[in-house]
Order: sequence, then C-alpha cells, then structure tokens
Amino acid sequence: MTASTVPDQNTRPNLPSDKPRTLDRVREKLSSKTATIAALLIAILWTLPTLGLLVSSFRTPDAVATSGWWTAFTDGGLTLDNYEAIFDPTRVYVNIGEGLLNSLAITIPGAILPLGLALLAAYAFAWIPFRGRNWIFIGIFALQIVPIQMVMVPLLRLFSSGEIFGTVVIRPLGGDSGFASIWLAHTILALPLTIFLLHNFIASLPNDLFEAARIDGAGHGQIFLRIVLPLAMPAIASIAIFQFLWVWNDLLIALVFSSSDQNPITVMLTNMVGTQGQNTFLLSAAAFISIVIPLLVFLGLQRYFVRGLLAGATKG
Repeated sequence: MTASTVPDQNTRPNLPSDKPRTLDRVREKLSSKTATIAALLIAILWTLPTLGLLVSSFRTPDAVATSGWWTAFTDGGLTLDNYEAIFDPTRVYVNIGEGLLNSLAITIPGAILPLGLALLAAYAFAWIPFRGRNWIFIGIFALQIVPIQMVMVPLLRLFSSGEIFGTVVIRPLGGDSGFASIWLAHTILALPLTIFLLHNFIASLPNDLFEAARIDGAGHGQIFLRIVLPLAMPAIASIAIFQFLWVWNDLLIALVFSSSDQNPITVMLTNMVGTQGQNTFLLSAAAFISIVIPLLVFLGLQRYFVRGLLAGATKG
C-alpha cells in the first residue's frame, strides 16, 4: 500500500451528523410531555362533572340552593340524609333498590347473550368457508346503519304476535315473558356491531395456529374453545364493557319493552325528575348510585380494556 492511500489517522471519518438524532430525541420527549399534559387535562375536565355530582349528593338542601358544589371543601354542610331518602319510596315515590336489581337482571344477560352469539358468528365468518360468506357478512355490517327507532314497531309485533311481514316466525312471548323481550331486543340490536368487531380480531389470529390444531385432529369446537377464546379475551372484555354500559344506560328500550315492575334504574331516574325535579340534591344522590356499578365493572376489567380497545384494527 502506497503512502497516498494510507488513511490519515488525524482525520475524522465522514460519519453522519449527530444533530438530526439529537433533534429526534428532543421531539420525542416534547411530544411525550405534550401528550401526557393533554391527557391529564382531558381526564380532569372529564372527571369534574362526576366529582361535582358526588359532592352535591352529600350536600344539604340549603347548601345546594345557596352555593356551588366546590364550596363544600371549605364550608362543609355535608350529610348522608340524601342517600337515606332515595331508598325510601315514601319520600321519592320510586323504588331505587328495585330499579338497581332490575337493571342487573336486564344488563347481565343483555351483555352475555349478544357476546356469546357474536363470538360463534365471528369465528364462522373468519375461519369456516361456506358459500355466500362475504355477502352475508356485508349484510350484517350494513345493519349497523339502521336507527334503533325504526325497529321498535317490528320488534313489538314480533314479540306480541310472533309474526313479521304477516308470517308467524316465533311463538308470541305474551305479557308474562318477564325480561325476555328486553333481552332479545338488546341482543338483536347489538349483534351487528359486536360480530363486526370480534370478526376483525379473530380473523387477525395467525393461520399457523389453526393449521397446527387441525393437524393434531382438533375440530372447530376444540379450536374455538382452546385457541380462539383465550386469545380473544382482551377483545371480549373490551366489547363486554361497552355492551354492559350500553344496556345499563339504555332508556328507550326499557320504556318500550319493560312493564312497571321491571323498570330499570334509568326509568326510575326519569320518574324522579318528574316528581323530584326541584330537589337536585336527591337527584344527584340517585344519579351517582346509578353509575357506581358500571364504574366497578370498568375498573375490574380495565387491564383488558386497553389491550382490546383497538383489537382487530390491524392484521398481522
């Protein structure tokens, strides 16, 4: 090697500048801090109404009428009498305790039934080939655009006479059907979206798992129970939370299909607005009682919620 070709050890190699990398790190830190601050602000603004509702539910009638809820932290004036009053039907003219039990009797089956049926349908659309599969799935997906108000009358005719379009389809439920009509209504209305969301997640599972299971002699039942259900648990939990909240907070279906002794907490609160509209301290206590159970359900399933919220959004 000649002297002219020997690299000069005192000369720094021509490496890429470190400045772009430093700027990228700064941008990442700034974007992370900005996102954190924005998330905290949104959380605070979102939580303030609930905090105000909670504080107002413990305030005396005079305190509620003369000052804002935030003054309770300095002026006091707190009492438990509001919660004692809302569970006394002679004072609020509704039975809040019965409404809570009715809501549980409606919501738990109203969330489990569509979820179970949607899981079976989603697996079939994703991994069982049959003629017209894509067109049927498109039809189910299109049912999401049908407004709930448009199906009230057909569902009433179906449940009362068992017929639709003049053809007998099912046995009429009758007036002694209990909560069956409400369960069926929530199941029918929830299936399109639930099937679509679960299908996207189940269809994104690796094909190698299913091929290995088939080689080992597993049928569709074993594959569904031992592979699909465990892997789809985050998606199932997140959809279960949404469906539970939807059914628990529903008012329209409860007003149309429930009888007087089956009214859930939402109907009870509506009746309280008519009889206790001027007593906002009682309405605050009853409203906060109505959100305690959904809040506990969310907190109990929150570790699955984040993982399953965007389940099926990407494939691979």
